[in-house]
Amino acid sequence: MGTSAQHSFSGILSVNPYKDTYFNSVSNFIGELKTPEFSKEQFVISYLNTKEFITAQIQISKSIPEEDLYDAINIKAYDELALDQAVEYQIQYIEDFHNLDEKNRYFHLFIVDSLDLVTTFERAVERVKYIDIIVPASLLIKSLYTKEIINSTDTHCFIYFQKNDASLTIYSNKEFLYTKSIKYSFLDMHERFCELYGEKIPYDDFMAFLTEVDLKNTDSEYKEYFIRLYKELIANINDILTYAKRAYEIDKFEHAYIGTQVKTETKLHEMLEVELNFHASEFDFDYGFEKSDEIYLDQIHSLMQLYTLTSPTDRYECNFTTYRRPPKFTQRESGRLIMFTAIAFVIAFIYPITYWILTYAQELEEDFLKKDYKEVHNIKTTREATIKNKLAEKDKASALLKQEREDFNNKKNTLKKIHEVKVNYPMKAKLISEFTNDINRFKVKVSSIEYSEDEKTGKVLTLNLVSSKDREITKLVEYLTKIYEMKYDFNLEEIKINDKSNLYTSELKVKLL
Repeated sequence: MGTSAQHSFSGILSVNPYKDTYFNSVSNFIGELKTPEFSKEQFVISYLNTKEFITAQIQISKSIPEEDLYDAINIKAYDELALDQAVEYQIQYIEDFHNLDEKNRYFHLFIVDSLDLVTTFERAVERVKYIDIIVPASLLIKSLYTKEIINSTDTHCFIYFQKNDASLTIYSNKEFLYTKSIKYSFLDMHERFCELYGEKIPYDDFMAFLTEVDLKNTDSEYKEYFIRLYKELIANINDILTYAKRAYEIDKFEHAYIGTQVKTETKLHEMLEVELNFHASEFDFDYGFEKSDEIYLDQIHSLMQLYTLTSPTDRYECNFTTYRRPPKFTQRESGRLIMFTAIAFVIAFIYPITYWILTYAQELEEDFLKKDYKEVHNIKTTREATIKNKLAEKDKASALLKQEREDFNNKKNTLKKIHEVKVNYPMKAKLISEFTNDINRFKVKVSSIEYSEDEKTGKVLTLNLVSSKDREITKLVEYLTKIYEMKYDFNLEEIKINDKSNLYTSELKVKLL
């Protein structure tokens, strides 16, 4: 993990408080958690929709010291933006480096009503207890540049649609420039679509068409009205971009990225590219995460995970959380007091207790040593006598062992010869039994059997076959050759007939392979 607490947490939990969805990542594998629970081992991050905060730009004199900067920004924010003094706002800021001014510094302000934070994150906090970071959604995009997923200094536009918000954010030279909530969330689109269509249709039917139907490949009655809806949307985006060009002196927009909280079939970026005449693509990048193919990981969760993996020095630090986890026990005032009290108590009693323990330990050690000496002395005397007897027995045993080894070697050599004859010698009965059924099957008889073995011919079993028909002998040999092809080599040179008995005889030689 790339957070300041990267060595303390084993996983990252990203929270969408508006949709109540939770994604957990461990070792770059991301999966959705249906029932998230509190864990001290996880780092929790969430975000604020663009319509949840007020954004503005102010200038502060460079003469203001750094330690007074926060107070100066707060005072000027209430004055210039006419904020209600009765409302408790949280104000966070990032410095704007696009403006080069020798006398003043410029800051982007992000202002949130504290009560809105409580309402938005109430359910999430019930489940996970603590949220380490709550950052404006538009500032999450910075990580795409610091991680070099987008490696360009051009001016880019990021458009993102959710159920309850839609936003347009502009980055230039890899830095945040402008963001605005636009009235084209999925709920707003549904309401406007019903107005264009002239009839109220269920929100689920509207979303089903939005996510499952490609306008290029449909003849639905809804097609015409969706096209009109998208044209109004693109016209609104064009108005915002025109304003931003004038306000921030932008020459042109190089690229627009369009993303949605749900997977859609219609390619909005293609329509926007045609209408506004500059490059556009889906808000979809290779973040380097592994996930199941069955899960749709929307861009906001991907950006939160990426933001957490980015070093604090390379991202915008703009944290609105009020749900921080308590510090470690040793860092709390109460914890330090308890530790100091315990240490003082131990020090006060350590000397007398240590002296008594050492004295008692020495007395015990002396008693143990005396007892051990008596036991060791008796053992020593007994063992000296035993060793003397054993040495004498050793000499006798060595002579006997030498004789036994000679006898053993003689017997071993004899057994080897016997083993070679018994184990390696192939018994005629074993070979005959193997062929008995096959010989009987072909009505062939065996008049005699011979077995020979030498280094030249190897092990050969000779069967003298007798049959009333020469064809039976031929069939037998063909069968044996086929069945025992890899085990034996069969050789039948000729078949003779006995004129007196009218029987056919043949000599079948079986060589063991």
